Order: sequence, then C-alpha cells, then structure tokens
Amino acid sequence: MKIVVIGGTGLIGSKTVERLRKRGHDVIAASPNSGVNTITGEGLAEALSGAEVVLDLANSPSFEDKAVLEFFETSGRNLLAAEKLAGVKHHIALSVVGTERLQESGYFRGKLAQEKLIKASGIPYTIVHSTQFMEFLGGIAQSGTVGQTVHLSPAYVQPIASDDVADAMADVALSAPANATIEIAGPERARLSELVAGYLKAMKDPRTTEADVEARYFGARLNDQSLVSDDNPRLGSTTFEQWFAKSAQPT
Repeated sequence: MKIVVIGGTGLIGSKTVERLRKRGHDVIAASPNSGVNTITGEGLAEALSGAEVVLDLANSPSFEDKAVLEFFETSGRNLLAAEKLAGVKHHIALSVVGTERLQESGYFRGKLAQEKLIKASGIPYTIVHSTQFMEFLGGIAQSGTVGQTVHLSPAYVQPIASDDVADAMADVALSAPANATIEIAGPERARLSELVAGYLKAMKDPRTTEADVEARYFGARLNDQSLVSDDNPRLGSTTFEQWFAKSAQPT
C-alpha cells in the first residue's frame, strides 16, 4: 500500500515512516525539503498519485496566532483538495487532546480549524487526539522560565512518549477510517509543575519550578481536565521514569 506522510521528517513523522516501511509498505516521507509543500501546493499531486492513505503530521513553524491559523487552514485546504483528486481513501491527522477546550490559545484555534476542514471534506478520516509529547517538556519548561524559576500551572497532564505516538499512528494508518476522533495518552498523570520539576532534576538542570494557577499554557489557562484524556484512550507504555532515564543518557 502506498502511504504518504506529510511532515514525514519530523519527530513523529520519521518514527512513523520507519514503522510503516518495516511492515512492508511504500511510504513517502513528504516535507518541503523533499519537494512537497502543502502551503504552496508544490509537489502534492505527484506525491499523492496512487496513494491510499495520507497521514498529516505537519506542524506550524510559528506559534503566533495569525500565522498558526493561516498555516493549518491553507495546508489543510490544499492537502484535502489534492487528496480528492488522487482518490485517497483515508486521511489521518494528528491533533491534540483538549483542542476544543483550549480556544483561548491561537494554536488550538488553528488545530480546531484544521479538524473542521477534515470533517467537512467528504474524505474518510481518523483524527488522533494525543496528549502532549514527553519530548516537549523541555520546551514547556523554557516557555515558563523567568530567571532561574519556571512558572507552570499545577493542572494535571498525561504526556506520551513519541515512540508510543508513532506506534499508534502506524496502527491507525493500517486500519479502516474511524470517521471520528480517537485519543491516545501516556499511562500516568501528574501535575505539570511537579512533572517538569522531576524532568529538570533528571536533566541536572538547576532551575526550580513554581506552581502558579494563573500560568498560561501557550496562551490558555489550564484546569485539571484541560490536557488529560477522558475518552477511553489508547495508552502508551512508556512511564515518566523510563523516559527520564533514557533522556538523561548522553547521546
């Protein structure tokens, strides 16, 4: 089966491509670097020719409100139009648990716009809502850093390791379209401020963390339901301690 992975050279994309190729499928890792651009449309028709399944794993290069919305709307329209012409049978998109609950954030408004385009396209689809990736904990810490203190919400989170996300995306690619949204999440919940404190300790980072209920998460105020799965998710197997231990090893 020919499968096209948009954003196929990114964190999740590269791991998903690897898994699908190991299962014997013809996989194109599509990205601007490989001549496939969902914003300009360059290379889309050629890449999608003969494809049965498309996974959209691309992310906006900018988190600025207007730029994010333009990216997901333009990319989504161009990609779905090209898929219709190519006769693609299953469109899969990776989105975020809590998207509809966090509309204060420009990023999540962009993701919701993307999801609406998919649902209205007429192409059989599966939207995968994932909790945030453990690999983003460093970026989350940086976003809340003032001096040597990291200010973060104490709301519950349920991060998932990128390897577990890629396992799920590969399985979805080889399954029938759900024509619905499914959820994937990590096996454990923790308070964001405490989890990042543990991450910094594991990384031997001298910064301290401070719980602040008013601290924003990419522009949105969190509560204990904002970023955790509540819809019978597929759970990853990697625990925080396992991921910390692996991440702390020198590369």
